Amino acid sequence: MLLNSEKLVALITAIFVELKATTSDAKEVAEHLVTANLKGHDSHGVGMVPTYVSNILRGKCDVKSNPSLVQDDGAIMLIDAKMGFGQVAGRKAIDMAIQRLDQTGLVCLGVRNCHHLGRIGSYAERCSEAGYISIHFVNVVGHDPLVAPFGGKESRLGTNPFCCAIPRGNGPPIVLDMATSAIAHGKVRVAYMKDGGEVPNESLIDSEGNATQNPSVMFEEPLGSMLPFGGHKGYGLALICELLGGALAGKWTASKKSHEKDGFNIVNHMLTLIINPSIFGEKETFEEEVQNMIDYLKSTKTKNHNREVLVAGEPELDELATRSKTGISIDENSWEAIIKAAKDSGLSDKTITSILR
Repeated sequence: MLLNSEKLVALITAIFVELKATTSDAKEVAEHLVTANLKGHDSHGVGMVPTYVSNILRGKCDVKSNPSLVQDDGAIMLIDAKMGFGQVAGRKAIDMAIQRLDQTGLVCLGVRNCHHLGRIGSYAERCSEAGYISIHFVNVVGHDPLVAPFGGKESRLGTNPFCCAIPRGNGPPIVLDMATSAIAHGKVRVAYMKDGGEVPNESLIDSEGNATQNPSVMFEEPLGSMLPFGGHKGYGLALICELLGGALAGKWTASKKSHEKDGFNIVNHMLTLIINPSIFGEKETFEEEVQNMIDYLKSTKTKNHNREVLVAGEPELDELATRSKTGISIDENSWEAIIKAAKDSGLSDKTITSILR
């Protein structure tokens, strides 16, 4: 089914307000999730709402929590989200770092103890809009690991996103935003919610280590594992995200077992480096070389003669243009789960119907 993005924002905002979040925080999280869908990242979109509602009701996400600055050493900043909405804490942390950058030229920012940060590209885009480069290393804890190390058949890592954005003087930023697993866990969930859905080859293994395209191995016993992208290379980058996001910024890696007794949750820690491209002088030369490189890439002959080569970030802009017109496609199982979550939050059928009318 196709759903209007504005109505989705209204419904999700109402859900979180019903769960005692402020209207501004609820709307910020709702807009973040819906924007993820609009940009083609359904894994980090409104399909996450049932998990958020469950975590809030079980006390795993504190909708009233305010992030605090726990270390402030000029260019070094550390924010503790205290298990509040990751989208709110992440945005506030990035804004604080951007303000500091005018003085320092570079900021090393740690953000710890966030409930699901959502689409990391949103924070990178915020940095780019201010004219800054950003690099983000994120780990995922709060639940059992999901990704097997290269050569292993048991999960030991999270999907551990990596993101980097580079601003362009006269165009949209270059935004590389990816899970270090072959696909995001949310995309496995999307496939699982679709009857007969499959994931791409070399994405999953079953409990015996055999390759499979069946997403059920991540949700039904005996559980299998996800695989890192690119074999040993993705595994290596996932480990770097674990150590920089988790060990350095969060002091909590997948090796800790304390989360198991607490039940399922999604906790993110993030290490972010934000850089003023003027840091070495000659910002204009940097911008010129960025554009020269993009032009050089796009000058290549292509297999598809009807389209030029794309750079990171452009597919999301294409999806945004399309889905803003056509609406957001949500499978029936996922939609039923969202409506159930709305009712679990306390919204009545009448209220839900009036919002979506």
